[in-house]
Amino acid sequence: MEPAKKESVEVICPRCRYTQIVTLPMDDLPRCPQCKTRMSISELLDEGKSY
Repeated sequence: MEPAKKESVEVICPRCRYTQIVTLPMDDLPRCPQCKTRMSISELLDEGKSY
């Protein structure tokens, strides 16, 4: 079985809008350190992206 590919994603708290970058795969999404709400995926961070 191949090792799972790790991808960076930006997660955001729907309540206070706190953002954080985490690496997937992981068991589940983290909780916001400020208000303890489950965070949701805001953006997939692909390499080579420029603004």
